[in-house]
Amino acid sequence: MSACNTLEHILREVLEVLKTLQEDWVTRSQFIKELRGVVESVESLRGAAVEPFGSFVSNLFTRWSDMDISINLPKGGYISYVENGRKQSLSKKEKREEKERKIFLLEDLQKAMLGGRWQMVQLIRGSVPILKCKSSHYGFSCDISIDNLESQMKSKLLLWISEIDGRFRDMVLLVKEWAKAHEINDATPISGTFNSYSLCLLVIFHFQTCEPAILPPLKDIYEGNVADDLRGERTVAERHMEEACAANIRRFRQVRRVNHSSLSELFTSFLEKFSNIGFKASNEGIRTYTGKWELRGNTRCLRKTRPILIEDPFDQQENSARAVCKSGLARITKAFEMSSVISASQNEDFLLARLFRPQVSQDIIARAGLRNPASSVGGYHTHLTRPQVYRNVKLQSETQTQFQNLRLESCSYNPIKTETLNMNEQYQSKTWNQFQNLRLESCSNNPNLTGTATAHHHQGQHRWRPKSDR
Repeated sequence: MSACNTLEHILREVLEVLKTLQEDWVTRSQFIKELRGVVESVESLRGAAVEPFGSFVSNLFTRWSDMDISINLPKGGYISYVENGRKQSLSKKEKREEKERKIFLLEDLQKAMLGGRWQMVQLIRGSVPILKCKSSHYGFSCDISIDNLESQMKSKLLLWISEIDGRFRDMVLLVKEWAKAHEINDATPISGTFNSYSLCLLVIFHFQTCEPAILPPLKDIYEGNVADDLRGERTVAERHMEEACAANIRRFRQVRRVNHSSLSELFTSFLEKFSNIGFKASNEGIRTYTGKWELRGNTRCLRKTRPILIEDPFDQQENSARAVCKSGLARITKAFEMSSVISASQNEDFLLARLFRPQVSQDIIARAGLRNPASSVGGYHTHLTRPQVYRNVKLQSETQTQFQNLRLESCSYNPIKTETLNMNEQYQSKTWNQFQNLRLESCSNNPNLTGTATAHHHQGQHRWRPKSDR
């Protein structure tokens, strides 16, 4: 099996684990219904609407995704100046008062949620105040904000974009899972890496710059600026955006050239395309609005001092990656570099352990064991012949050498990458050990798997491992 076919098989298996079932939609809808009941019990929020946004609305969520909720205050359907995001003309006093008003409302909601079916109810007093909570019954977390209409509209735009080509949704799910496995999908100040919205924009940019392009520049889908255009009657503003996008998407479908790239080809070219992102980001910004890398000084974004610029195509004065710090960008670059080399491997166990989280591997192993419990351990190379073992060891050794050479070469001309030369060693060792323990643990629960698992584990002793494992 070629490396491309091997990776294609792995990616399809991972998607089967990630994709949601009908019950996932039901539980999240029930969650929203229960939250509405709590909001209605809060005097200061009477009449407010509880509306989801984010990955749930754009249909880019997985079984483990969190929820994003906006509590929209009653205003007779009219969008105020503050709501539509154009706050530059407000005085400092007005901005402070607006933020304090939202904090006050979230504090009222926080009191109503304490002691019930909600866990970890925490108020985050950031530039956009958020109430974080977790349902003890459903298990996923939720971020609640006030009057976040702009984010709601962006979520709908992503949904319409995803309907242009089904590979977009698949790639977003895979990229987000890969980013979580490499700990670069965390926009908190401690981590300083990508938020999920920025990862979606990276996938869009990749699809725009493929040959032939899978997606057009987003200005060809919606030429306006959501933050400017969300004003007046909400239903009228949203209908105008929806009609404009629908007409432009139809037009693009009629003239586009078809790109026949497989999922594995798109995934590997995505990793390769951004493997030098830390070096390139110092001078250029990513603009999905035009579908091009552009000199940072030429963009409309008001925040150009951050290590990387990924312009928000629907609010071009904003940098969607503003949370990324210098050390976070170094970790992001390393993840792309390492994964770009690893993706060439033909060993399925190796790819799973190095590209995705152990919990994904666990689900795949369980699914494969149920399909054929007597003859496989997760369905991955349980009866390798000596030539197969030799080929896997040889390829992994070559992969290690290629990656070490890539690291030394890239660091010779990029000081940003030098800081984290050995950053991934500990993570690699941890992931490998977790995966080996996971397989043995899975077999302990199924006597039919024990023999083959033990043999496969001994074969694994001869595979390449990071320095810290040897």
